[in-house]
Amino acid sequence: MKYHEMEAREVEDTLNTNRHEGMSEEDAQKRLEQFGYNELVEGEKQSALLLFFSQFKDFMTLILLVATLISGLLGEYIDAIAIIAIVLINGVLGFFQERKAEKSLSALKELSTPHVTVLRDGEWKKIPSKEVVVGDLLKFSSGDRIGADIRLIECNNLEIEESALTGESLPVQKTVAAIKQDNPGIGDMENMGFMGTIVTKGSGVGVVIGTGMKTAMGQIADMIQSAETMTTPLQRRLEQLGKILIVVALFLTVLVVGIGVLQGQELYTMFLTGVSLAVAAIPEGLPAIVTVALSLGVQRMIKQKAIVRKLPAVETLGCASVICSDKTGTLTQNKMTVTHLWSGGNTWQVDGIGYTPKGDFYRSEKRVDPKNEKTLQQLLMFGMLCNHAEIHKKNKEFVIDGDPTEGALLVAGMKAGYSRPSLLNQYEILEEFPFDSTRKMMSIVLKDASGRRFVVCKGAPDVLAQNCESILWDNRKHAMTQEMHRSVNEAIHGLASQALRTIAIGYKELTNEGRIKSEKEAENRLTFIGLQGMIDPPRTEVRAAVKECKEAGIKTVMITGDHITTAQAIAKQLGILNKSTKVMEGKTLATLSTEELEDVVDDVSVFARVSPEHKLKIVKALQNRGHIVAMTGDGINDAPAIKAADIGIAMGITGTDVAKEASSLILLDDNFATIKSAIKEGRNIYDNIRKFVRYLLASNVGEILVMLFAMILALPLPLVPIQILWVNLVTDGLPAMALGLDRPEGNVMKREPRNPKEGIFSRGLGWKVISRGFLIGGVTLLAFMLTYKGDPNELAYAQTVAFATLVLAQLIHVFDCRSEKSVFARNPFGNMYLVWAVISSVLLMLVVLYWPPLQQIFHTVPIAGRDWLMIVGLSAVPTFLLGFTYLARKSK
Repeated sequence: MKYHEMEAREVEDTLNTNRHEGMSEEDAQKRLEQFGYNELVEGEKQSALLLFFSQFKDFMTLILLVATLISGLLGEYIDAIAIIAIVLINGVLGFFQERKAEKSLSALKELSTPHVTVLRDGEWKKIPSKEVVVGDLLKFSSGDRIGADIRLIECNNLEIEESALTGESLPVQKTVAAIKQDNPGIGDMENMGFMGTIVTKGSGVGVVIGTGMKTAMGQIADMIQSAETMTTPLQRRLEQLGKILIVVALFLTVLVVGIGVLQGQELYTMFLTGVSLAVAAIPEGLPAIVTVALSLGVQRMIKQKAIVRKLPAVETLGCASVICSDKTGTLTQNKMTVTHLWSGGNTWQVDGIGYTPKGDFYRSEKRVDPKNEKTLQQLLMFGMLCNHAEIHKKNKEFVIDGDPTEGALLVAGMKAGYSRPSLLNQYEILEEFPFDSTRKMMSIVLKDASGRRFVVCKGAPDVLAQNCESILWDNRKHAMTQEMHRSVNEAIHGLASQALRTIAIGYKELTNEGRIKSEKEAENRLTFIGLQGMIDPPRTEVRAAVKECKEAGIKTVMITGDHITTAQAIAKQLGILNKSTKVMEGKTLATLSTEELEDVVDDVSVFARVSPEHKLKIVKALQNRGHIVAMTGDGINDAPAIKAADIGIAMGITGTDVAKEASSLILLDDNFATIKSAIKEGRNIYDNIRKFVRYLLASNVGEILVMLFAMILALPLPLVPIQILWVNLVTDGLPAMALGLDRPEGNVMKREPRNPKEGIFSRGLGWKVISRGFLIGGVTLLAFMLTYKGDPNELAYAQTVAFATLVLAQLIHVFDCRSEKSVFARNPFGNMYLVWAVISSVLLMLVVLYWPPLQQIFHTVPIAGRDWLMIVGLSAVPTFLLGFTYLARKSK
């Protein structure tokens, strides 16, 4: 039998303790030695040095290191230093990103209280929370943080706020009675207290049943440690590209050396030539440009109120196919708000957002003045008087101090023009009977200015209605007949069907002068006034954001610890739940294996009454179905799923430190709609990465083919190795970075997410790279042959012409890379960063060609003016030939 199923006395007997003496210090010490300290244990941490060196294990980095070695062998030390600098910058960036990412446990540990009050040897004493053991009795009151998992044995109007574990902001009313329900969730265990949660009202005593990693908080800590960090689609694509390039580089080296030796060339000369081709096959600047493009995306995201903690997260968002979102505070405002009032058969609607005390009242869709409606006045005024909440204005925003439910009643009255201080000038509170979870009511005794006395009650509608002998109907008292009871019940169920939490208000006038001595005396023979229905309303902008995500092929799934009725109602309002999707409760989810959940998970759009392990299970099931999953949340309960998801998103305002540390992206405004902007940015970033991969590889294919065809034709090398490296690092680098700033092509939020298994060369990119590269290589070799003409004295000049042709052909080709269609599909001046990058690269090329100091380094000579016409003409052929072909096809 589990502790929540036992009676309090059974728990004490099982754990060998008692509520009068507690544990002895001797027994406590023995248990401490046996079970260990009451603290969360962190897994083994990788040393900073090993973490730093682990940054250099991926394929692209290994390629760069090989390129560095090659450049050193060729005596090109400047290039070797430049490549090493790129490798180190990438390594340092990755190191600091990962160091930040693994702080989840540290933040979680801070939630355990430093000291608690325990009963030892019959005396209450304060001890460090880490010394608490199973069997200890803990005492706590309002404002305290629970130091371990406990079974409650004494409650005095006790309410505990458990949002860190359940995600729900409303405090839970606690009891000591045993719970016989099968597999209740944390939110349903009303006789339990959990480590890290906060007492908001009342006081209590509990027996410790779990410490350290054996607590609910400890289980979450263990899930955070064991949750695997997924590699991003971009990382997988670049790793795939790196493997391809290594194979190509090795193949070319062997091929060229073999051809040269067969032609009778010297082995040493052919080895250097083969190495030059290998260098040409490797885009040295690619990892640096990817990092820069992602960093620029991060800067744009900050302007849209989203902080990216891990660079690849920007790109990963672009292929997200499912967003799993917590409800409270993410899709909703986390502010209980009265939206409906019922009295005497009439229903009023109240508008207004959050705790701002501004809103209008409507009946039958017509605006009404609440001060002209007598029963509505009483319903609102008595709801304000039987209340402890206060409202304050803080940083231009209204905030509630007190219970959220009472806060909602207070704001509803303020919208009608009342204020609690002014009402207290008219009514004096003589006595109060606090809320009790057994009675489910709170009552006060009032005296008005004329000396009349009243009892005012608020509480659970079904309980309060049973204590009423009359009801206000048409501004008059009527006996509470069975028919009237039926009308009240219909109203209660009607509001509940809209996921509204209902509070009933009743009163009675006192005729005798004696003092009310008990709750029982106060709370009988009441007159039923009416009901106030409240809900944590959806954020106004979320519905549109959910719709846009749907148009972009992205499914939104609500995962909440709230009741199924509330979850359904909110999901329908936001467009998340429709006729073709289903709702699943945590108790059903618990009975399914991961494989069984995979079979149905695509049909479910709302998961209600879930626990932390359920959230992780849902994320895993969706990933196993091939989805790229974004998980949003703000509580500790969300952290394991946030970390395991492909892209974890935490709330910046309401989010716990644990959720933030486990996340890849933090929303500064806690706004679900910001995710839509992030997805748009992520899609554009990936498109831009494809653009410069296309540009760099097409350029490198051109360089390879120039060298290879020259070898096959037994021609001298058209380019020397230093020229190839210069093109790869300088000419290619600036335009490629400018492509990373390109604006979206077309409406990126109207297309389906790309398949996460899609290769980097999909959608025709491979053909574009080969065809453009072939043409670039062809015109470069043609320019070399037209200039060389077999004269060894013209070799340096011919190589310089080939160098200029290659550079210009690539710089013209970069404008073709801006579109998936052709160079004519987009305005060439639509990206001025690219225009200036091309101009800069042309100027750098002219400096290399005409400045004597650099001529010696790069083996160039000045080009005669007559040859520039040929160079420009040949350079334009690869781009415009294919561009005109596209226009011809389009015209048909």
